[in-house]
Amino acid sequence: MSAATTSIDLTTDVVSLTRQLVDIESVSRNEQAIADAVETALRALPHLTVTRRGHTVVARTELGRPSRVVIAGHLDTVPVNGNLPSRYDEANGVLHGLGTCDMKGGDAVILKLAATVPEPVHDVTFVLYEAEEIESTYNGLRLLGESDPELLAADFAILMEPSNAGVEAGCQGTLRVEVRTTGERAHSARSWRGVNAIHGAAEILARLNAYEARRPVIDGLEYHEGLNAVGIRGGVAGNVIPDECVVTVNHRFAPDRSEEEALAFVREHFAGFEVTLTDTAPGALPGLDRPAAAAFIEAVGGEVAPKFGWTDVARFTALGVPAVNYGPGDPMLAHKQDEHVEVAQVERCEQQLRSWLLGGTRANTEDQR
Repeated sequence: MSAATTSIDLTTDVVSLTRQLVDIESVSRNEQAIADAVETALRALPHLTVTRRGHTVVARTELGRPSRVVIAGHLDTVPVNGNLPSRYDEANGVLHGLGTCDMKGGDAVILKLAATVPEPVHDVTFVLYEAEEIESTYNGLRLLGESDPELLAADFAILMEPSNAGVEAGCQGTLRVEVRTTGERAHSARSWRGVNAIHGAAEILARLNAYEARRPVIDGLEYHEGLNAVGIRGGVAGNVIPDECVVTVNHRFAPDRSEEEALAFVREHFAGFEVTLTDTAPGALPGLDRPAAAAFIEAVGGEVAPKFGWTDVARFTALGVPAVNYGPGDPMLAHKQDEHVEVAQVERCEQQLRSWLLGGTRANTEDQR
């Protein structure tokens, strides 16, 4: 479909709306058609103020409520893999197709709520952004935080990443380092004339095996850190003693540590070796002690779990906004050819978010008195 003919209907049910979004192909860096459709549909709603930056669309209520929440989702997908257009298996209650799980089911919930909840108990900022699935350079949420941070200011944020329609709070940070050993080249027939850098990496691996994970409890949630070798390279030729070996190590750290603190720990753990940072991203605190977060947890119910992976909730934490992951879909199905979502999860997320936004909890009902 072309941008000129593509449109979405916000009056339809949330599952049909999911199908409409899925059938607008929006592989990363090709989000114009879907962003145009979203912008057009939202600008038709008089209770929302709409802003567009690139292929990121922001719609806000301006009701003067004492608190504001952000509900966000990305519009892009990974490349097509023979999984478009969408296909609805009504007998099993499953919608198949690229983006059904990650995360157009969540986007459909966002759009349906934006259209049908004109007077929520919190002011709401709905964000549908571009380029989450590729390099951070292009990430629409990151760019919006740099160009218009006021548009993301809030007391609480919900990122509708797939979480099986349950709350996963915050997220862990991640960093990667290269831990390097050096030696001296020599002919392998005269190995005693050199120093084998690969053999020297044995101590690095021993320290990794001896690592004991820190398991801090934050807002009642236990996070489990990790320190693992994820790559190793070394060797010159089949008859040469290698003079360098590099072990790539990934550290997943709980959100009570900053990137700087996490890196300091890694450097200390590998003291005596050359350690080079190659990639880092901060974690996100769950913020479950905030009133808006507590009311949200009460509204959606279920057991809250910590998020062990990294998601864009970390960008909200960087802006001082506590955030959770909450969306339909099994994250294990994301990016698979047979990506799909249970329609019951999409409907459940819509119903529970609607209840929360309308004050359908004891905490919010009391706030309105």
